[in-house]
Amino acid sequence: MKPALAKATESDTLEEVGRATLQVVHDLKNQLNGLKLYATFLRKRLEQNDRAQEERETLSKLIAGLDRAARDMTALVRYAKPMEIRRQPHVDLRKLVLDNIRAVAVQQGKSENFIACEIDEVDLRGQFDSLALSQAIAAITEQTLVRGTVNDRLTVRLQRVDTAPDEALIEWLQENPRDSIISGRQSIEGHANVHTALAAKIIKAHGGRVEFEPKRIRVWLSLSR
Repeated sequence: MKPALAKATESDTLEEVGRATLQVVHDLKNQLNGLKLYATFLRKRLEQNDRAQEERETLSKLIAGLDRAARDMTALVRYAKPMEIRRQPHVDLRKLVLDNIRAVAVQQGKSENFIACEIDEVDLRGQFDSLALSQAIAAITEQTLVRGTVNDRLTVRLQRVDTAPDEALIEWLQENPRDSIISGRQSIEGHANVHTALAAKIIKAHGGRVEFEPKRIRVWLSLSR
């Protein structure tokens, strides 16, 4: 009986640590948001006083770093919590993929020609949580763009796969990544960062599956309506 009691105690301790960690992350995110407000105020003052460009650029980089840290913390909290999927019927997966790929390209300073989209001209509608799935697609697209070399275009394919039930297959392909899309610096359940880990969790919550390879990432989603 002692080993079972020890395991139960260890499990309770881990749950307590997990809850405390989430609270700390939540508090840190609030502090980061406060720091961002101060930094934004200082940047506006510098712009009004026509201060040196280097000083304004430094504050802009600081604000961008605070944004990234807050975004990482938000993703970590979402990853740690049970995933709730709110499906809507007849969601057009083609539009959802294209919109998010274009948004990420703009965010990363890439032209639309930098990403080659190969999408089947077939019915690709299904029951999806548009918001959650959009976040997953954007996270994977951003991850593959970061891994790619400066001149290496990203290819994104979307096609219907004849299975039972029918599925959509989304594929991100980098011919010459700087390193493996999922490198040795993995952090959460074999994923490169918390955002790709959260993306995989969202896809699995939809009943789909995800496959990470050195040069490509594949996602399968059911198209049942």
